[in-house]
Amino acid sequence: MMGDDVLALAVELRRRGEAFALATVVRCERPTSAKPGAKALIRADGSISGWVGGACAEPVVVREALNALRDGEPRFIGLVGERGRGRGPLEGVLEYAMTCHSGGTLEIYVEPFLPKPLLVLVGGGPVVETLAALGRATDFAVAVLGADTVSAELARLPLTPRAAVVVATHGNFDEDALAAVLASDAGYVSLVASRKRAATVVDSLRRRGVSPERIGRLKAPAGLDLGAVTPEEIAVSILAEVVQIRRSGKSAAPEAPADAPGEARDPICGMLVEIAAARHRSETAGRAVYFCCAHCKETFDAAPERYTTGLGA
Repeated sequence: MMGDDVLALAVELRRRGEAFALATVVRCERPTSAKPGAKALIRADGSISGWVGGACAEPVVVREALNALRDGEPRFIGLVGERGRGRGPLEGVLEYAMTCHSGGTLEIYVEPFLPKPLLVLVGGGPVVETLAALGRATDFAVAVLGADTVSAELARLPLTPRAAVVVATHGNFDEDALAAVLASDAGYVSLVASRKRAATVVDSLRRRGVSPERIGRLKAPAGLDLGAVTPEEIAVSILAEVVQIRRSGKSAAPEAPADAPGEARDPICGMLVEIAAARHRSETAGRAVYFCCAHCKETFDAAPERYTTGLGA
């Protein structure tokens, strides 16, 4: 996939609200196969489109791209060949050894692109109206659902761990909405109600068979204890709580695969290798050893006894 195709895919994923990271080669020291301007797009499932280097570069880029999607921070990667290893570490650069035969150096910028966090408001009234305005002002994607659309709309919305849902139906269909939302992966679920009403709703959810683990995710009453009285103050306390949870890291970033593959450290270059996808492996002392590329495997096989300390316990 050429650079223009990667950018076209990026535009399409942004339109669909899908998270991805864009990796761009910004500098190289020859010999390298990738040149400045080469691009690759990495999705949250680890799949890659485009090209920024071969077997030595791609695993590192994918790993750091997934890290960027989790923490929302860009990173600058240096894959340093033999000629560049005496220069010392550079501030702000995550350095890895370039183990390919070329011996060149690649510097790659990885930038995450995350969709706006979703704020779903179920119900109506002054609290919901103020929350909608505050949410849009703080760059949330806001969806307001009324009684006539809530079932269909909840099923359509991407209730991922980056989503926050506030139920404020004033007792009309609190339990129905909460049972549906608590069955999702929404990172924040709350109920606008008095403590007495909240306790009644929780009891009703238990009778409906909602598991204790799911009910334990419910924040009721909604909002931080700021002493709020007016609807506008209550809305501020709720949005403050949503932001607090989002920024504290309690709410997850774009999902990693449910069953993350095991990893092993390459004893030659120190790179972490995904075992399930490893193409290069050897056996020594009754155990498997995994490598990022053929060069590391060949180096190890020539004198395995020199690298046994790099295998760990």
